[in-house]
Amino acid sequence: MSSDLINENLIESFRLRLRTYIDVDPVLDHLLFLDAETKERVRQRARTDGNLAAVNDLIDAVLRKPHPAGWFQAFVDALANAECQHAADYMRGKLPDPEVESENDDCMRMIEILAPCLLDMDTKELCTHCFAHQLISRDDRDKISHIANNQGNRDAARELLKRIVRCPPGWYSKFIQILLVTEHHKLYELLVGSSDGNFTDEREKSNQVKESLESSTSQENLDYEDTLDDSIDIYRGEYSEDATQHLSSNADFLPLELYDSDAAAESPNKADIVLRDYQMDVAKPALEGENIIICLPTGSGKTRVAVYITRQHLDHRRAEGKTGKVVILVNTVPLVEQHYATEFHHFLKHAYEVERVSGKTMLKISFTDIVKKNDVIICTAQILENYLEKSVKGEDDGLHLTDISLMIIDECHHTKKGEVYNRVMMHYLKQKNMNRLLKKEQKEIVPLPQILGLTASLGVGNATQLSTAEKNILQICASLDASQIRTGNLGVYSNEPDKQMVLVDPKEKDPFGDVIKKIMHIIQNDVKLSPTCEFGSQNYEQWVVQCEQQAAKEEAKDVRVCVAHLRWYNDALILRNTIRMCDAIKFLEKKYQEVLKSKRCPEDVHVINITDTERKLLKIFRDNKMELEKLSENQAYENECLSKLQENILYQFSTRSEARGIIFTKSRQRAIALSHWIEENPKFNDFEVKAAYLIGSGDQSVVKPMTSAEQKDVLNRFRSGAINLLVATSVAEEGLDIPACNFVICYGRLTNEIAMIQSQGRARAKDSSYIVIAVKGSGVTEKESVNEYRKNLMTKAIDKIRALDPDKYNNKIEEFQMQAILEDKMRRVNKKNSKTEDPSTVKLNCRSCGTFVGTGDDIQIIEEMHHVNLSTQFRELYIQKANTPKQWIDCEINGFIHCKNCGQKWGTSMLHRGINCPCLSVKNFVVTIKEKKFSNFTKWKDTLIRFQAFDYTEHASNLTDETATV
Repeated sequence: MSSDLINENLIESFRLRLRTYIDVDPVLDHLLFLDAETKERVRQRARTDGNLAAVNDLIDAVLRKPHPAGWFQAFVDALANAECQHAADYMRGKLPDPEVESENDDCMRMIEILAPCLLDMDTKELCTHCFAHQLISRDDRDKISHIANNQGNRDAARELLKRIVRCPPGWYSKFIQILLVTEHHKLYELLVGSSDGNFTDEREKSNQVKESLESSTSQENLDYEDTLDDSIDIYRGEYSEDATQHLSSNADFLPLELYDSDAAAESPNKADIVLRDYQMDVAKPALEGENIIICLPTGSGKTRVAVYITRQHLDHRRAEGKTGKVVILVNTVPLVEQHYATEFHHFLKHAYEVERVSGKTMLKISFTDIVKKNDVIICTAQILENYLEKSVKGEDDGLHLTDISLMIIDECHHTKKGEVYNRVMMHYLKQKNMNRLLKKEQKEIVPLPQILGLTASLGVGNATQLSTAEKNILQICASLDASQIRTGNLGVYSNEPDKQMVLVDPKEKDPFGDVIKKIMHIIQNDVKLSPTCEFGSQNYEQWVVQCEQQAAKEEAKDVRVCVAHLRWYNDALILRNTIRMCDAIKFLEKKYQEVLKSKRCPEDVHVINITDTERKLLKIFRDNKMELEKLSENQAYENECLSKLQENILYQFSTRSEARGIIFTKSRQRAIALSHWIEENPKFNDFEVKAAYLIGSGDQSVVKPMTSAEQKDVLNRFRSGAINLLVATSVAEEGLDIPACNFVICYGRLTNEIAMIQSQGRARAKDSSYIVIAVKGSGVTEKESVNEYRKNLMTKAIDKIRALDPDKYNNKIEEFQMQAILEDKMRRVNKKNSKTEDPSTVKLNCRSCGTFVGTGDDIQIIEEMHHVNLSTQFRELYIQKANTPKQWIDCEINGFIHCKNCGQKWGTSMLHRGINCPCLSVKNFVVTIKEKKFSNFTKWKDTLIRFQAFDYTEHASNLTDETATV
């Protein structure tokens, strides 16, 4: 075996030890055979992912072939010169006595376990003594002092502990002596387990350490070292394969680095949650039981603070002999799984029962039972509101706020009128007001949960004045019953991105767009339409929607079909301004394919006729498609924004050693098209740009949504580096756990100040960039200026609110709360007094062809949500197309139903407790109420029709009778 191979095996065998004992930065200074680019890449990894991950990269670089002459000795010398003496000793074959090393591992584990209790030490004083006793180097001392001055004592204490455990065995004895000399008596007693002030020898103290460990590992470590001693003889240069296998199998017993993110991920049994100084500062009032709003930038660890508060809350309740129940509310389904897997379940599972629930969860028991059986529940807010409403109605499975002791509201800036968060908190405010009356009557009040709100930006609404901004924020505070807003000084953890505006001149000639506009003129003239708004604008889209609604009411079938096609062409013009011409053609092709597909029936059992108007529109597209395709091949006609986007992406990937970025765009269609453009462009391959799109999971869009599993897969690949560029819609702005990026590009997209702040927050790596690319005159630059103004206005408003006299603040909060309660009361009274329509006066017609579907008497409601029609006549009017089943407690959505005459989608096919129920969506029908037609309903509740409840027994009985007859 060659000496190089022996040395490579030696390094690999002790990789886990080296990860613990090497400090990357000083080693790189002394490692001369690595090139500057490699060193910078390793240093960047240390800055972004921590020392532990960077040591892995360093070892990989050292082992990379071909080796220069003397590489191994140079590596050992670099370790020694960087004062990583313990690591150097391993490489030189100076292995410690197995028993000593086992005791040293236990000491390291002890420091790791007790670290949260050690963070309040006088770090500067201990740092001086540790330097005098050679536990840390001069560079270590200077760095720790710098952290103490800029980030606070607790962060400096973490750094000190991280560095002293890298020393050779014997450091523990010196450290506890220093604690005693510096009069840290409580910490000394904590580590030694004695208060008599007498020192025993190092072995006795180590035995005390062993006894306090949660699980005994010393014998396993001793066995491991004995085997190692038998397997390797460094001085003879012989190496055994058995030793390699044994080292790998005992990896779990090696000490972990303190407080490194990678280390935390590898230590699932770690129960302690360590906060940075600014995180602990914002958490303090909540730890004392106050209702607060925590407003920290994206990526600053708000969720980790919430986990810490949850743990302390539950521990405190348990210590008092009380039941603790924490509910975490989120506003999207992906956040349910994310908060469960990466935060709350990860840190709390060893002490408490944690569960997650969303509308897409396949539940087997009710939400109320889940709350009863678990300590921590993460759910979408709508679920909680549904069960709170059940309790108001007196239903047995309803939930009361008294069942919850702490409620955490994520992205709490959504607690506004009309939002589900606000409806949940209205239950709280009403009970709070009732408690005020009970207190006056000297009656027992009803306990309410503590409230914790989390957000990166509270926003200011449409405020232009400071007073209006202050009012907007105070209303959110009142809705959350917050006693204060907590903001933190992130210090060195704050990385404000460099903002750049890239403006593109509008195209003077656009032959591709001219062809589409020519088609639109032809269609408009055929049905005698003459809009006053410009093609390719949002105003034109609004006009088209209004025309479609009017045509549906008038049963003007040809007009309705034509305006639907006009909308597609208008969308194609908008898409063409941000993505490739060929992508706009693909969009139109897909639309016409969907038309043809809607005319086909399963197994061709029924023929749906294509109307003359539809044939004509299809011919117009086919006649012009070839010209559009020819124009799309001419790069001179491609939009300039795309060229600027390519230029900026390539610049980021060519000037950064490890580029990682996000492109934010407006629609799902754009995100998918841009992702494909990057994948197909060879210029991006040259710089190893690996892109993927990330879009929402809701089904409101015409573009197929991503599933939660698909979103999770993309984000996991982004974290691992398999993907280094995300093309995303607004789904990536808020909440999702996305790694720090060093550039964010906002591409042709208008946003508000909250979205801007959250997008910028994604670019939180050091020296990051936030780039806005837009066409001049599109309004994007003006909107960005307004957003910056409102961002500053929000900061001033929060500062002004925090400076308010407590009594004045409380008075304002009470005023807003009383106003909200009265408004809610009036809304409910108006709803109760509003005239509901008799179902018999209601008729439904197909929105597309006008086919009579039935009356309101034919429709029944299942679980106050699903509107179904099981009449015999209705069965003959639709066809069913299968789809991937989605299952809930008592029902399964297994397909779609379409009009048998025209192919218009009507709703879904739902299997409810063994009964096949056609479920109707009101937006697909023209609703006639007392001879007045409506075509703008999107939700059944807007119709104010009192439909009858679904009678399961009756329908099950009829189905049984039909089966018996057959």
